Amino acid sequence: MITIRQEEKKDYKEVFEVVEKSFATALHADGTEQFLVEKLRKSEAFIPELSLVAMIGDKIVGHILFTKVKVGETTQLGLAPLAVLPEYQNQGVGSALIKEGHRIAKAMGYDYSILIGHETYYPRFGYVPAKTFGITASFEVNDENFMAYNLSGTSKMLNGTLIYPKEFGITS
Repeated sequence: MITIRQEEKKDYKEVFEVVEKSFATALHADGTEQFLVEKLRKSEAFIPELSLVAMIGDKIVGHILFTKVKVGETTQLGLAPLAVLPEYQNQGVGSALIKEGHRIAKAMGYDYSILIGHETYYPRFGYVPAKTFGITASFEVNDENFMAYNLSGTSKMLNGTLIYPKEFGITS
């Protein structure tokens, strides 16, 4: 049984290892995702309630992080990274993390979650090309990998450029 809860400081070392192992063999990864999580925790973009861990028994098997991003004059959420230990992938862990993250984010009043991710994985959770909502990137990215999810269900268009926190190291 998978349990999802907010990450605690005592989890940091184990989460570091989960993220590191999860991205070690990932097709589109640079091997520094675990360091990004550490940087984001110390940033103004960090939202403790949206740093979640997936537990099976007393073991952390997955982690998801949503942080504040800007689109035009609005504050939205960026989903990055989502990590599941390789031996627990394809067992619903990532799905449980995303669904609980969406539930909490919606309850907190956020309108959109935006990500750069796998074009066949994220659409099953309602992610569509970000351009659908008028969201553009200030960097080179394929439309099918640059996605957004409407948390609030409103038809509000953002019509702005996504700006990630400086910790992401993405420049226009």
